Amino acid sequence: MSDNVGEEITFAALFPLPFRVLFLGGLGILGWATNIHGLTLLGIDAAAVLELNTHHQSQRLVTSDHSGTGSPLPTARAGWKFVADPSAVYGPLYKLFAQYSVVTLIGWLLYRHATHGNVELVDVFKFVPAVTMLVLAMAFVAPFNVLGKRERDHFIHTVQRCLVSRSRIYFSDVVFADIFTSFAKVLGDVWLSIYMMLPGGSLLFPPEQDGLVRWILPTFMSLPYAVRFRQCLIEYFMTNETKRPLHNAIKYATAFPVIYLSAAQRLVTTDPVATPSKYTSVLWYSEHPLFVLWLLAAAVNSLYSFWWDVTYDWGFDLLRAKEKVASRTRTNSPPRPLMLPRLHSRSALLAQEDMAQEPPVDDEGCPEEPMVKERQYPFGLRPTLLLPLPVYPFAIVVDLILRLTWSAKLSSHLHSHIEGDRAIFLVEFAEMLRRWMWVFLRVEWELVRERAVRANLPPGTRMRRKAPDASIENEYEMLGGRTSPDRDRSAED
Repeated sequence: MSDNVGEEITFAALFPLPFRVLFLGGLGILGWATNIHGLTLLGIDAAAVLELNTHHQSQRLVTSDHSGTGSPLPTARAGWKFVADPSAVYGPLYKLFAQYSVVTLIGWLLYRHATHGNVELVDVFKFVPAVTMLVLAMAFVAPFNVLGKRERDHFIHTVQRCLVSRSRIYFSDVVFADIFTSFAKVLGDVWLSIYMMLPGGSLLFPPEQDGLVRWILPTFMSLPYAVRFRQCLIEYFMTNETKRPLHNAIKYATAFPVIYLSAAQRLVTTDPVATPSKYTSVLWYSEHPLFVLWLLAAAVNSLYSFWWDVTYDWGFDLLRAKEKVASRTRTNSPPRPLMLPRLHSRSALLAQEDMAQEPPVDDEGCPEEPMVKERQYPFGLRPTLLLPLPVYPFAIVVDLILRLTWSAKLSSHLHSHIEGDRAIFLVEFAEMLRRWMWVFLRVEWELVRERAVRANLPPGTRMRRKAPDASIENEYEMLGGRTSPDRDRSAED
């Protein structure tokens, strides 16, 4: 046994895969809480941008649900509704993270106390991580008011909307589904963890998967991309006026060849009869045609995703075509009016002191300057920046580097051996950090675009977001009538 393999087995014994899955799950909860909290500290009302309604007593009146149910879900119903005060969102999330961490830490400490780092005892006490995961799973679906029941209910409702909703796609659901694409490998690790903890399995080595079972792991990993792909198609057929959601759907579709070509490469070493002998001993598979196809698919997925992040998710000019940048001087028309019997207002979000100074936007959602005066802004970025300037170039560079490691994270053939467990875990951890950073800029850009649209409309005009991935003209619809100034002021209090 090589020293490297010995170190990997020691790492698997000290920090087995089930606990790594739980650790990354807790990191996701903490990341979301700090996203909402951090944006609030930066002066961005993330709870309002994401339309996070709540039953918490700390609320701001914006519009209401006339049914009297006070639904905690984003709603397009007319009338006044309650939008959560940001602290009512991130506060319970911090509490949920603390409770989750205590349960996970107790389970890991019991496991460490039982095994004492002895490799021979790891599989004897593998029931400890199994019980820990079972306790957390039961608490997750428990009807009792423990472990943040309101937050758990919101999570379950959001998953339901992402999986089965055929109506309007909410911006919060888009962000949620995008975050879960960063958990694609973690979902695969959940399956592997269950397989390892079953009788006959081992926490020290990846399980052997033959026949149809070998395709379960890539299927689990592809689920988040299938959800986002579906959302993009729904938005495309809803708007039917722009192809941008369709182009976004293609981006998520490029992940499927990476995942399944990677799974197919495992056949190279596991099925020597069906594969030429010269391939069976090559770990990197670089001589096999499947590797070339996988490498091409990985390059397309990584570069396409990076371009979309920078250009559309963050609204930067860096990789935008020159004619699109030049189109900032065009005059933009307001959203098409849609007369509805009731009212839906987002005035509390948009009542900022500098609102009237926000620039118009072009049909791709990019703030544009009036023809008489052109504002200067840093090369490759955009006119309106709400975060500190150094954040943007740093985010672009980090996003490019980590996007290029993205395909390795999605490639199960690189995870089928004990070598590299630590490296894969670090890649997963880095992806969590990249997505955490991505959320800040994505929510900021959404607010910039919404303010820009509002600046083109008469004061008091009500509008709502129609499709988050549509072009800016088609993304918002105006609602009939205007808000009452008194109501707008009360919404801001």
